[in-house]
Amino acid sequence: MTSASIAAGKPNPWLIAVVVSVATFMEVLDTTIANVALPYIAGGMAVSSDEATWVVTTYLVANAVILTASSHLAKALGRKRFFLICLALFTTSSILCGLSWDIRSLLFFRILQGLGGGGMVPVSQSILADAFPPEKRGQGFSLFGIAVVVAPVIGPTLGGWLSDNFSWHWCFLINGPIGLMSIALVTAVVQETETPRDLPRFDLLGFLLVSTFLGSLEVVLDRGEIEDWFASGFILTFSAIGGLAFTLMIPWEVSHKNPVVDIRMIATRQFGSCFFVMLAIGAILIATTQMLPQMLQLSFGYTAMLAGLVLSPGGLVTMAMMLVVGRLSGRVQPKYLIMTGAAIVAASMYNLTSLYADLDFWFFARSRIYIGVGLPLIFIPITTASYEGVPPGKTDQASAMINVARNVGGSIGVSIAQNVLAHREQFHMSRLVETTIPSTIQYQEALKRAQDYFLSAGSSASQAQRQAMQWIGRQIATQSSLLAYIDVFATLMVLALLVIPLSLILRRSRAGAKAAVAH
Repeated sequence: MTSASIAAGKPNPWLIAVVVSVATFMEVLDTTIANVALPYIAGGMAVSSDEATWVVTTYLVANAVILTASSHLAKALGRKRFFLICLALFTTSSILCGLSWDIRSLLFFRILQGLGGGGMVPVSQSILADAFPPEKRGQGFSLFGIAVVVAPVIGPTLGGWLSDNFSWHWCFLINGPIGLMSIALVTAVVQETETPRDLPRFDLLGFLLVSTFLGSLEVVLDRGEIEDWFASGFILTFSAIGGLAFTLMIPWEVSHKNPVVDIRMIATRQFGSCFFVMLAIGAILIATTQMLPQMLQLSFGYTAMLAGLVLSPGGLVTMAMMLVVGRLSGRVQPKYLIMTGAAIVAASMYNLTSLYADLDFWFFARSRIYIGVGLPLIFIPITTASYEGVPPGKTDQASAMINVARNVGGSIGVSIAQNVLAHREQFHMSRLVETTIPSTIQYQEALKRAQDYFLSAGSSASQAQRQAMQWIGRQIATQSSLLAYIDVFATLMVLALLVIPLSLILRRSRAGAKAAVAH
């Protein structure tokens, strides 16, 4: 968009950016806000914690399914109309989630919420890509980046506060007034795109194959650890369905004239690199956002709200850095910004490998601040670079696929982290128990000091001995858990380092070069 076009009556692109980013923030927030509320949901609806986790799984599956169809639907209905339909569905289903009467109704409304939310994010990204000229697109994406990167950080804090002080219902009801405001703003500010007269026929078979693959993948990743992976017939069934869909999907989508997902774009140097970098960033962002509060609650005794507050300073830094990187993106090559950001994120993960039981609040808050500096240096350049060289009419496809990468990457990251945590905790427990030999002098001295402490607290000799042995057992469990979390953060550090060579594949950008934009 040029200054002449703005003068011709088109809305200010920054106003458009604010409006669509508010709606995007609300949708992305819902990927994490319900996580900390799951124990409250399980208790309030008298279901097991295992059943309550389907509240998260159903949302992710529905989100992944609709993403693949969003490109065609945006063209067929018009971006603004499709965006408003998704926003209205998301808002209505959010209110219904808060008013759910049992777990079945909640899961049904979460599916509707995921369908509405999944269509909003890629379309909002396409709206931004059209609203800003190519040389200023990075600045526009800085606001979008705040929504996508900061929302998962705020989710646990807000969800914990609402659940602790009000009710888990408000984790969903809060979307009502914000959604209604967003509908009014989008209606007033965003302009409708022209619907193509020669719109190609919808690739229904391709959509069914892609959505079956992505839906099955989300179920396997989200439920794998709970169901004991491939020892479970449930996981084997969904793995087989997903594998079959993937096998049929590739030749169909590659050979189809107008595929629902243009997989050939991933084979290109520029977009393919952006796709895999976004996979890694989604994994790091969501895994760290989930694992750090989980560790603080289980191993350090933090409340849900306090654990969420640890993430807040990093969220503030991320917002500031988004605006800084938005201006840098037009002056510095994307690959250099991405390499710098990946190195900073890797360093923050390395910092978290020095865990021990007496660490204070600010150690963890500082680690999130470092991540808050690094992630914007990756997210904005990779989002901007993903549109470079994309032909006219493919912007919506690019948006959908980049968001698929972020969502699936987040699920992969959490799945890897939970799997590493479970297996390495068992490993460290067995190693520590092997070295805890009652006949050794070290064990006897530790047992005696613990007994003396409990005797001084008023316990009898037999009680003090029993309490001392229980204390030693708890120390072994705590150390096993901390060592396992160290392994998790080391794994995420390696993942961040892998982004550096991937970023080197990106082509050199020309500042201000005109990129293709869909209309």
